[in-house]
Amino acid sequence: MRCEYKDGKWGEVYTSTDAYINIHMAATGLHYGQEAFEGLKAFEGEDGKVRVFRMEENFKRLKNSCNAILMAELPWEKFEEAIMIAIEKNKRFIPPYGHGASLYIRPVLFGSGAQIGVKPADEYMFVVFVMPVGPYFKEGFKPTSLMISREYDRAAPHGTGHVKVGGNYAASLRSGKIAKENGCSAILFLDSKEKKYIDECGPANFFGIKNNTYITPKSNSILPSITNMSLQVLAKELGMGVEVRPIPVEELPTFEEVGACGTAAVISPVGKIVDYDTKEEYTYGTEPGEKSRLLYEKLQAVQHGQEEDKWGWTTIVE
Repeated sequence: MRCEYKDGKWGEVYTSTDAYINIHMAATGLHYGQEAFEGLKAFEGEDGKVRVFRMEENFKRLKNSCNAILMAELPWEKFEEAIMIAIEKNKRFIPPYGHGASLYIRPVLFGSGAQIGVKPADEYMFVVFVMPVGPYFKEGFKPTSLMISREYDRAAPHGTGHVKVGGNYAASLRSGKIAKENGCSAILFLDSKEKKYIDECGPANFFGIKNNTYITPKSNSILPSITNMSLQVLAKELGMGVEVRPIPVEELPTFEEVGACGTAAVISPVGKIVDYDTKEEYTYGTEPGEKSRLLYEKLQAVQHGQEEDKWGWTTIVE
């Protein structure tokens, strides 16, 4: 699905079967980073209904990203229409219930207008494409490992870390490669100003659990994860406390459970964190923690319609 912004207004949403986009070589999305994207999923439930998870929150986050890098704001109606039609036209690719798979939905908005000189474009393109994705944990819900490195930053204070723009991910590629070369799944970034506090886990948010409390970092350079927001609500539902605050590195050994959370995996339990610089290791067991598993299963149950959605998080595709 596509929609174009020209002459100061958004046009109609239209369908394309072309996997390629023809844009001007001077488009601002190519030169000056005017690009933002989202990621959400649709799930087939036990009842055969297809549910999209928290589409409104993805729209709000895309709107924030557009504001941050001066792109034309897409109206909610265009966002919703493009996603719902894309799902409808690709319904045959939605994985059946019970296989742990889903339909991944990728909205992307970028500057398509030609502009040599650093200023916002006057034309934009919004695209939505979908693809079936298998279960994230192909060998089961197992802990992974993270690596702390102070050599690289994901985003600067007061920069674009709080919005979902491509440049943040480009900045994490080299450190992510180093983590994998050292046997870890991702980098655990520290705050770029002081290197004292936990920031993000590669492309996901960090959380730790202790004393029946779900604790996640507070920072203006962290992308607000919709999964993290949802887990905080469910943690309270399970009788847990919730704290959003700075987490110093020195607190890592006190956690009973640690995880990374995001759209792709919901929760990736963390069994070990290795500090590349100090050579310290923090271990959390070889199996997922009890609270992490409970939160993971409860969120998946809501996404698949197995539990009542009392918060209105899911949109049923009619």
